[in-house]
Amino acid sequence: MLLQNLFLLSLAVGSYAASLQPASSDITTLDHSTSKELLSLHKKLVEIESISDNELEIGTWLTSYLEDNGFTVEKQKVAKNRYNLLAYGSKRDTTILLSSHIDTVPPYWPYYYNKTTDVIGGRGSVDAKASVAAQILAVQGLQKDGEAKWLRDDISLLFVVGEETGGEGMKTFSAWKERPQYDIVIFGEPTEGKLVCGHKGILGFEIHATGKAAHSGYPWLGVSANDILAETLSALLELRQHLPWSEKYGNTTMNFGRIQGGVAANVVAETASAKIATRLAAGTPKVAQGLILNATKDIKARAQKQGGDLEFDWSGNGYGPVDIDCDIEGFEKLTVNYGTDVPNLEGDHRRYLYGPGNIFVAHSDHEALKRKELEQAVLDYRRLIIQASKMEQKKKTSYASDEQVEL
Repeated sequence: MLLQNLFLLSLAVGSYAASLQPASSDITTLDHSTSKELLSLHKKLVEIESISDNELEIGTWLTSYLEDNGFTVEKQKVAKNRYNLLAYGSKRDTTILLSSHIDTVPPYWPYYYNKTTDVIGGRGSVDAKASVAAQILAVQGLQKDGEAKWLRDDISLLFVVGEETGGEGMKTFSAWKERPQYDIVIFGEPTEGKLVCGHKGILGFEIHATGKAAHSGYPWLGVSANDILAETLSALLELRQHLPWSEKYGNTTMNFGRIQGGVAANVVAETASAKIATRLAAGTPKVAQGLILNATKDIKARAQKQGGDLEFDWSGNGYGPVDIDCDIEGFEKLTVNYGTDVPNLEGDHRRYLYGPGNIFVAHSDHEALKRKELEQAVLDYRRLIIQASKMEQKKKTSYASDEQVEL
């Protein structure tokens, strides 16, 4: 009976391996029809304004497009008129999940294509509708490829809202009780066509200074919230020269993004505030919080003694540096300083980060990329899918073989 069981298990392992025969990834150019469809899809996505909190129109249109191309699409509600889109073929649980975001930062900039220079621009043309379009065409292309056709139904797509404003879309998907199963997630963001090995963490916070209003001719009758805030920022300017660093990610940076206070030049300011983003190269948000509070504790004590106050709002929570898998051959590698949805998706899965375009032009009035970058991304996503599936196949086959040996 034992020999019979071993024989049956060996047949099962062989059958499993055969069903997962890896496809070829040596295709180097897009055919004309795929290129034309890619440009058309990308153009439509960019033409639809989808600034965070206003993603309904693009989600509705993209749902129809995906359904027309053979996908089953589920809408997951994130908030009123805001939905994540989960798209898949014949099965909901897949080995690989490709994901990007459909929201953009403001303001909206219209689409354009310069045929002379082959430059394509507009809000979201890089961040991240280029990734959305390339991911879809990469998956659709597998259906046309005899060698890779089996992979088509082992891939699902996830397009989320709210990545630019804290990741509420991905966080909602991560907490979804009906969330599908997957082993590998390929995230799409502008990475210069390179594979990202990790990115810095982030700690965002607000400072609120409170004082007492008075006539500026008699400032000793009041307490200046602006003075309290200025002292606090001065202390943080000194602190940011001594924040944690690492060889992989470099220095931790601290950006004073927005500062406001007071009502008029002749009034002692009653309130003042600042919004700050810290990009963590090492350590944790809790460690950074401790350093910040320690650097400003004396200022807080003096403010309270004078009748004012100093408070910090850490509501963003944040996260530490994020290490990302980058063990796929044939790609250049880099680390980046911006945040992504990678840490917002919890679970035990391999994580890859790749996309066309450069982050240096994202969020700007000159956001754009070249047509060849967009086309290359389709080929690169295909390579990522195929090579990642090979690795997963090898891992599962090895696991099944180990079980056979144990029997």
